[in-house]
Parts: sequence; structure tokens; C-alpha cells
Amino acid sequence: MDRDIRLKRLRFRAWHRGTKEADLLIGGFFDTHSERWDDAQIDLFERLLEEQDVDIMAWAMGTQPVPPHYRGTLMKALEALNYIPIAR
Repeated sequence: MDRDIRLKRLRFRAWHRGTKEADLLIGGFFDTHSERWDDAQIDLFERLLEEQDVDIMAWAMGTQPVPPHYRGTLMKALEALNYIPIAR
């Protein structure tokens, strides 16, 4: 599949999780980081989207340990939580 089409599909999935909190966390993360991802990171993010939102959010906030297969640079960036737009 073409990279641009794949990223568009992933963006939709990242921003349509079911709750506003998950949309902001996962969608905001995608918008901030996805343009720099290589194919392996896109694959990993695609697998991550198959997980439950409560699990992804717990891993990002550090309330649950990150499974070994998700540990790495992608998860470290997700844990930073500096990509969530907050109205001030």
C-alpha cells in the first residue's frame, strides 16, 4: 500500500478512538510524530492501534508497565505527553 494512503488511514484511526481523551492522546501523538516515522515505526504504531485505549493511555501516563514489544523510541515519545493540544 502507498505510504501516504497508509498514513491517512492511520491518522483516521488515531483520531477516532471512541473517547475525546483517547483521540487527543493518540491523534495528537500521530499528528506530531508520524511524518518522521520509517516503515518499522509505522508498523509498530499500526499494531499499537489494535490495543485497548485504556491500555495505551495507561502506558503513556506510566500507570501500567509498557509491554516489552512496545518499548522503544515510539513509546518514549508517547510517554512525553507534550503533543496534546491544550487550550490556554
